[in-house]
Amino acid sequence: MERKIIELDQGWDYMHKGITKLKRILEGLPEPPFSSEEYMMLYTTIYNMCTQKPPHDYSQQLYDKYRESFEEYITSTVLPSLREKHDEFMLRELVKRWANHKVMVRWLSRFFHYLDRYFIARRSLPALNEVGLTCFRDLVYQEVHKKVRDAVIVLIDKEREGEQIDRALLKNVLDIFVEIGMGQMDHYEDDFEGAMLQDTGAYYSRKASSWIEEDSCPDYMLKSEECLKKERDRVSHYLHSSSETKLSEKVQHELLVVYASRLLEKEHSGCRALLRDDKVEDLSRMYRLYCKIPKGLDPVANIFKQHITAEGNALVQQVEDAASSQASSSSGAQEQVLIRKIIELHDKYMAYVTDCFQNHTLFHKALKEAFEVFCNKTVTGSSSAELLATFCDNILKKGGSEKLSDEAIEETLEKVVKLLAYISDKDLFAEFYRKKLARRLLFDRSANDDHERSILTKLKQQCGGQFTSKMEGMVTDLTIGKRKPSQL
Repeated sequence: MERKIIELDQGWDYMHKGITKLKRILEGLPEPPFSSEEYMMLYTTIYNMCTQKPPHDYSQQLYDKYRESFEEYITSTVLPSLREKHDEFMLRELVKRWANHKVMVRWLSRFFHYLDRYFIARRSLPALNEVGLTCFRDLVYQEVHKKVRDAVIVLIDKEREGEQIDRALLKNVLDIFVEIGMGQMDHYEDDFEGAMLQDTGAYYSRKASSWIEEDSCPDYMLKSEECLKKERDRVSHYLHSSSETKLSEKVQHELLVVYASRLLEKEHSGCRALLRDDKVEDLSRMYRLYCKIPKGLDPVANIFKQHITAEGNALVQQVEDAASSQASSSSGAQEQVLIRKIIELHDKYMAYVTDCFQNHTLFHKALKEAFEVFCNKTVTGSSSAELLATFCDNILKKGGSEKLSDEAIEETLEKVVKLLAYISDKDLFAEFYRKKLARRLLFDRSANDDHERSILTKLKQQCGGQFTSKMEGMVTDLTIGKRKPSQL
């Protein structure tokens, strides 16, 4: 028995009733939900109308009417409801309308599912789901997205000023920008993100221009760190995750790059003042903020280097001044104090490098270059190489001026060898050291053979075997010489 032909008008009349019921449900009007029988009848009607023999195969017409159903609903209901609302109310309406639209697409694409399976697949047409979403994009989104973007940006700026805003609403609105791209981010990026970043730049530019005048460097950095944290927080709550890097870079640029030199060079609170006053926490914050910026640490490392150089030069100058005031009576004690102070200086700033500056190579380099400046100066007519050798001699010989425990001696020798790395004429040090070692050994002035060997091991590690071979030979010879004939 042949199936009864369903004419287009008759079939569509039935479908139209079902679609009208769906719209009423979406509008919140009193309407019972679809029963499974109703759903099956709607699906079957489409199925039958698509599987009739030509000229009664109405697939193309139904495909067009599917799209027209959305267009009609949007034009008659959705757009008027959006046009009469503004600001936050418009955003709420848009979120509601988008949610409803997705429900409508889901239901209608089920009713018309047979089209998706055969007609659309064979003709390579856009799928029902895509057609439904495209209608919203072309008719609703294109009309309102600029107003929506501006309203969202106003709310973001309000939040930046400390006002409470509905973050969930913003998240839902921005999800529309993402979802409307159907897998592409261009709508979010072009229609929202670009303007948001521009506004962010302008906002923080205004803030920075007043903060740089009013605040100390530590206060300014605290504010900057807090702002960066809050912007990251915004990303986690409502902006798309892809915005995080761009947003951080924008804020960093306005707060930290534009005013970098003014901030770091602030007279009473800039980088030099922080180093002078041992503001470890603030210096750590400075590192944290500037390490994320390309070449951001260069000026900080440069100031660090200048500061250490100045401190080292001042120590040398003190000894020079003391020596000239005491004329020829100086017994070299001042110079020994100088080496001790330089060791302390190195300890102090190496701790800065490891703690505040996270062992960053730039700061290791700055420290090295600074020490190379004043560790190669001639002090009261003696080279640093000689002073260092004399310092070692005082530690290692009996009755030396340095009275230290074994542990302290080891530690000090370790530090002396580190200082040697900064001395350009290491051979000169070796020469002085060898002479003093010979005296200690020949006149039995060496306090402890273990310490003698220990420093040679350290020197060998630092400068290589060539550097210490003669000295090691001297110590070995003497050790053999000290043995009783019975031990040989």
